Amino acid sequence: MLTFNFNNPFPEIETPRLLLRRLDKNDAEQIMVLRGDAENMRFIPRPLVTNTEQALDHFAMIDAKIENNEGINWAITLKGNPKLLGIIGHYRIQPEHYRSEIGYMLSREFHGKGIITEAIEAILVYGFDVMNLHSVEAIIDPDNIASERVLQKNGFVKEAHILENEFFDGKFWDTVIYSLLRRNFRK
Repeated sequence: MLTFNFNNPFPEIETPRLLLRRLDKNDAEQIMVLRGDAENMRFIPRPLVTNTEQALDHFAMIDAKIENNEGINWAITLKGNPKLLGIIGHYRIQPEHYRSEIGYMLSREFHGKGIITEAIEAILVYGFDVMNLHSVEAIIDPDNIASERVLQKNGFVKEAHILENEFFDGKFWDTVIYSLLRRNFRK
């Protein structure tokens, strides 16, 4: 079974345009903007973040997972600018199965610029090369075509479409599972 140490030091990741760094309390306002945008949250069946306290709660949940080596998330920033543009990470890790689930979101003003594609590739390298994962999955809403394309660009394949398996805000939601095996990952 895999074991992790996401602290000492926290692994920052650089790409040609991005710095993926640890979130901190100073990101609370941007977390609130990111997770409080109804359009940005359209495909994520979770309540909107409507105040700083809720944003700090979200930060604390992410930070606790890092401290307990149960998950790792990064703030997506442009090099030279510490402002949080989005969040990405290995949200659910199954160390006994050498598998994780990635999740990501990005402020709408930065959609369509290849930022998420670049960030996903970077955390896949970390997941396969450092964490020693065998496979990575992503669970998306079937109507989220942009997310589907990003996953496909990174080599993910569709494994399942599960009908109405989640209930949120008075309706049932379908989910689609994409995955990528280490042997199929191309850097």
